[in-house]
Amino acid sequence: MNYKESYKAWLENPYFDEDTKKELQAIANDDNEIKERFYTDLEFGTAGLRGIIGAGTNRMNIYTVRKATQGLANYIVKAGKTSQGVAIAYDSRRMSPEFADEAALCLAANGIKAYVFESLRPTPELSFAVRELKCIAGINVTASHNPPEYNGYKVYWEDGAQITPPHDTGIMDEVKAVTDYATVKTMDKRDAQEKGLYEVIGAAIDDKYIEELKKQVIHWDSIKEVGKDIKIVYTPLHGTGNIPARRVLKEIGFENVYVVPEQELPDGEFPTVSYPNPEAAEAFELALKLAKEKDADLVLATDPDADRLGVYVKDTKSGEYIALTGNMSGCLLADYEISQIKETKGLPEDGKLIKTIVTSNLADAIAKYYDVDLIEVLTGFKFIGQQILGFETTGKGKYLFGFEESYGCLIGTHARDKDAIVATMALCEAAAYYKTKNMTLWDAMIAMYERYGYYKDGVQAVTMKGIEGLAKIQEIMATLRKEPLKEFCGHKVTSFRDYQADTITDITTGEVKPTGLPKSNVLYFDMSDNVWMCIRPSGTEPKIKFYYGVVGTSLEDADKQSEEMAAAVTKLVESMS
Repeated sequence: MNYKESYKAWLENPYFDEDTKKELQAIANDDNEIKERFYTDLEFGTAGLRGIIGAGTNRMNIYTVRKATQGLANYIVKAGKTSQGVAIAYDSRRMSPEFADEAALCLAANGIKAYVFESLRPTPELSFAVRELKCIAGINVTASHNPPEYNGYKVYWEDGAQITPPHDTGIMDEVKAVTDYATVKTMDKRDAQEKGLYEVIGAAIDDKYIEELKKQVIHWDSIKEVGKDIKIVYTPLHGTGNIPARRVLKEIGFENVYVVPEQELPDGEFPTVSYPNPEAAEAFELALKLAKEKDADLVLATDPDADRLGVYVKDTKSGEYIALTGNMSGCLLADYEISQIKETKGLPEDGKLIKTIVTSNLADAIAKYYDVDLIEVLTGFKFIGQQILGFETTGKGKYLFGFEESYGCLIGTHARDKDAIVATMALCEAAAYYKTKNMTLWDAMIAMYERYGYYKDGVQAVTMKGIEGLAKIQEIMATLRKEPLKEFCGHKVTSFRDYQADTITDITTGEVKPTGLPKSNVLYFDMSDNVWMCIRPSGTEPKIKFYYGVVGTSLEDADKQSEEMAAAVTKLVESMS
C-alpha cells in the first residue's frame, strides 16, 4: 500500500476516530505532508518509538502507541511472562498521560497487568520501579529533550535497562508483524481496574527511590559542615525533575536551593525555551540570571524526563559561570566517586568504570590513574545497564560509575538508565566536599586537567530531515566506509574502526581485528596526537553526528585544537553534501 492509499484507508476506516479524520482532511491538498505522514510506519527502533505528534502511520498517536504495545504484549505472552506486569511512566509532554493509558489498556486487554504512575515521573524512577515491582518490562512515554512537537515511547526489560539483544529485535519483529490496526486489543479502563489489570502507583515507589539515592552519599560530614552555605540554582525545564530533585537535596541537607520560577511547573509546550535540552546554552538563560542574583555556586538543569543533567559552575577568580559539557561533568563525578570510594573504604579489585565509545578519553586516564578497568560500550546507556547485569549474573566485576557524553550518568545500581536526580545530588555533595578543601567545582576540574591532561571533546550534529535527508545520511556513511579517511585536520589516521563490519584496521600494519562489540552503523578514526573522531547516525533524530576529541597542553591549546576540528568537520560535511 503506497502513502496515498494508506492516507485514504485512515479516512475511510471506521476504526479511526473523527478527530483523527478531521486532522487528515485538513491536509487533503498537501501531498508532501500526506507523504511525510504515511510514506512509512513510525519505526519501532532499538529504543522504541519517537516522532512528531499527529495523525498518520509515521506519527505519534494513540493508534501507533497501541500498535507498538500490542507487539510488546505479544512478545511477553510468547515468553510466558504475563504474570509479572509492566510499569508505565510518562513526562510532561503533550499527550503523554493519554499515551500511557492507551499502552496500559492494551496490555490489560492482553492479560498483562499495568502499574501506572499517578502523575509524571523521571525516567530513572521508571527504571527503578521495573526492578522494585519485579515487572517483566517497563514503558516510559517521553521524547526526552526533543522539541515540543515530539513524543516518544521507550521500552525497558526486567533488569530495568532499555531493551538490548535479543529482546530488542524480538519485540521489533512482533511490532512489525502487527499490520492491521483493528486487530490491536484494548479495553475499558474501569473494567481493567476491576479485574486488577490496571494499578495506580506513586508515593510508595517515590519514597523507596529517594532512599536508594540517599544511600549513594559518601560525605555526609561535608554536607553537614558546609551544605547550608552552598547556593544552588536549579531548573527542571518544565519537566519531571522538580519534585524529586528538590526533595532529595532538602533531605540530605542543602538548604539554599533556588528553582527558576518560570520553568518550575510542567508544561509540554516548553514556553521559555525552543528546545528543552540542558546541552543548549539557551536553556540556561533564566537560570543564569537567577544565579547572578543569588550569587549561586552552581547552576543545574535537568531535561524533561530528568535523565540528563546540564551544569554551570562558578569560577570565583573571574566571577563567571562556566558551562560543563557532559564529558566534563561526567569525568568530574567519575573522579570524585572513585577517589572517595578509595579514600573511605578502598576500591574493589575488580572495579569497573564504563563509558560509551563516543565519550571522552579523559575517562580512560581516570581509570588508569586509579587502576580500575575501563569498559567501552556502544552508544546508548542500555549497554552500560547490560554490563551491570553481567556483573550481577556472573559475580565478576564491581560497578563504580558509568556515563556517556550526552549528559547522562548513573551512580549506584538502583536504576539501569541515566539518572539526573542522583547526579544532581552527587554534584552538590561533591561541591560540599571540595568546599571543605577550599576548592570550587571549577577548581576541581582544573586540578583534573593538570593531573590527566587538558582533554576537550566536541560533537556536531547535522540535521537532514525527511526521505532525502535519510538517504544523504546513508550516502555519507557508505562513502566514508568505502573510502576511509587517511588524514584529518592535520592528524594522521592510525586505526579505523567499522563497527558495522566488526573490524579494527591498523593503518600502518594492515592488521585487522574484531571490535568485540555488537554490530552498529558507526565509524571511528583513531589519529596521531591522541585525537579521535567518531561518526554515527542518531538513533532517535534525523541527524548524523560527528564526535571528536583532542588533548591540549592548556585550556587555550585544547580550545584551539577543538575549534580546528570543528571547522574540519564542517568542511567535510560540505564536501559530501
